[in-house]
Amino acid sequence: MAPHSNFLRWGAFGFASAALVACDATQAPLAVKTPPARPSVQAETQLQPTSEKSAALRSYLVQVQSAQLSQGLLREDGGGADTPFTADMLARNFERIVFFNEYDTALRGRGGESPLRRWSAPVRVGTIFGNSIPPSQRNADGTAIRNYARRLSQITGHPIMSFGAPNFIVIVASEDDRGAALDAAAARVPGISRESLNALRNLSRDTYCAVAAYAAGSDANTYTAAVAVIRAENPGLLRLSCIHEEMAQALGLANDSDARPSIFNDDDEFALLTQHDELLLKMLYDPRLSPGMSAAEAAPIARTIALELTTGPS
Repeated sequence: MAPHSNFLRWGAFGFASAALVACDATQAPLAVKTPPARPSVQAETQLQPTSEKSAALRSYLVQVQSAQLSQGLLREDGGGADTPFTADMLARNFERIVFFNEYDTALRGRGGESPLRRWSAPVRVGTIFGNSIPPSQRNADGTAIRNYARRLSQITGHPIMSFGAPNFIVIVASEDDRGAALDAAAARVPGISRESLNALRNLSRDTYCAVAAYAAGSDANTYTAAVAVIRAENPGLLRLSCIHEEMAQALGLANDSDARPSIFNDDDEFALLTQHDELLLKMLYDPRLSPGMSAAEAAPIARTIALELTTGPS
């Protein structure tokens, strides 16, 4: 199955370790006072014409979305009576998604086991739009990103905001301007080099989106920065599904599995974050767990949290 969403996890000190997460063509707050919305960071100010390569990719991805919808994929309901899960299933899925990497740093092979990693400092989300993206799409995607950041903050209890100097850049760019947007992100976010973003420059046709998360501080298990790339050629629902998956994965849900109902599953049954996925995020940012824990160390705590979230405290 071809990758459709990639997650790349870079370690501290020269970005020594990594894991990348991508998406598939055969499937698919803490209370924070929010100031008035600020303009998105732009890679350029003038629109550029679309190349034949970008136009062909857009046509292909429109067909992909149409085929997925005709097969009952890309669900937006978050799961229901047909997708029950137990506390044991939730704990097992948490282990598979948090403690393993989907890809290596070059997007060529599977990643290995990993300790628990997440953010400690507030996450400040900014956007960069390629210079071929029309204002209507910039407005729609910018609103979706800001709203989703607010939702993720409410779910995790971790401060995730859309103002201040960004340490998490979401790029929406086409084949024609992704390179320039990546250069702009590297120049804007401390702890990210131009070279460390090379894996995001040449994506396969079946990769709809990707994200790289960085631990560039003293703790290799604490994220300090992230860059997500969303193909602008994706039609509306595919583009929104990429926003949902990449922003959530950059918080520490690094792997895909057979979890259901979940967006962390290569079958693309679900387009948008599900109830199950919200619980995974709550578990990840529960203070009883901490960065650096191994799967074995976290397992008994994760089972307790999963039971509480599905049945209530004992």
